[in-house]
Amino acid sequence: MTDTTLKLEINSLPKEMRAEVADFVEFLKTKSKSKTKLKAREFGFAKGKIKLSPDFDEPLDEFKDYM
Repeated sequence: MTDTTLKLEINSLPKEMRAEVADFVEFLKTKSKSKTKLKAREFGFAKGKIKLSPDFDEPLDEFKDYM
């Protein structure tokens, strides 16, 4: 079925059925968007972007009263 034929067929439908066709088209669009597969994450992609201070594991001064 060509695009022109499809448009003619849709236009020949009653207004209520054209609304259903529009809803179905939106459903098909969201269905195809949800099927897009997520790209696998690359191991080590953020290497070197996060740095911890050398005294990261040392107790904080604010908590010395509780120790």
